[in-house]
Amino acid sequence: MCLTAIVSLLQFTTILPLGRSVDLAHFARRLYIYPVAGYVIGGIAAMLVFPLPSSPHAAAIALSTVLVLSGFHHLDGLLDFGDMMMVHGGRERRMAILADPHVGAGGFGWGMTIILISFGALLSIPSIIVAIITAEVMAKAAMACISVLGRPFREGMHHFLHKYTKKWFLLPAYFLTLPLLLLPISAIGYAITLLASILVPLLMLSLSNRILGGVNGDVVGATNEITRAVVLVALAAHQYF
Repeated sequence: MCLTAIVSLLQFTTILPLGRSVDLAHFARRLYIYPVAGYVIGGIAAMLVFPLPSSPHAAAIALSTVLVLSGFHHLDGLLDFGDMMMVHGGRERRMAILADPHVGAGGFGWGMTIILISFGALLSIPSIIVAIITAEVMAKAAMACISVLGRPFREGMHHFLHKYTKKWFLLPAYFLTLPLLLLPISAIGYAITLLASILVPLLMLSLSNRILGGVNGDVVGATNEITRAVVLVALAAHQYF
């Protein structure tokens, strides 16, 4: 795996100080490495809460860390997506809302809803460390999925990344989630989170194709945030079965 591609990936997905800017095309040509960013972001969050007992404070720190490390970039996509979902009108009207830099009530509502669901789920999981790493890795696998399958409806970051992708990228992207089994997570727990990381991007793809005629960067970012929340809910529910 090319180190330059990983640096390019982390410069795109995080605010980590990694020196001189690397051409994004290095990552785009190996977009299947998306889950690596999940291990890095989730791993840093896990290290911060490692000395702490599972508590509301630990859950808040873990969730806040992954959002801050990501530069709130994907959360911004969720807010734009939320505004678009709440507006009345046709495709052109919805596209205009996506392009609007201001956040409306719809975006605020979607953002608060997803964050609250994620936080509440973390509180219900015995190991915040396992949960936050798993959720970040699966969220990034979901981003790889929708980036590969999602036809761009306009020029932009997603259009740039998508033109380098191949359908076979999906296999190594999900293969990179297998190291999660080295964590104290059951095979069933891994399976349900893997299923979530596949179903969420497919549902987002179907919805975006129907409403917008394709996918853009906001949809990809929203997929990351929603997948994280769904994975955390799945992990919280799994312990009761």
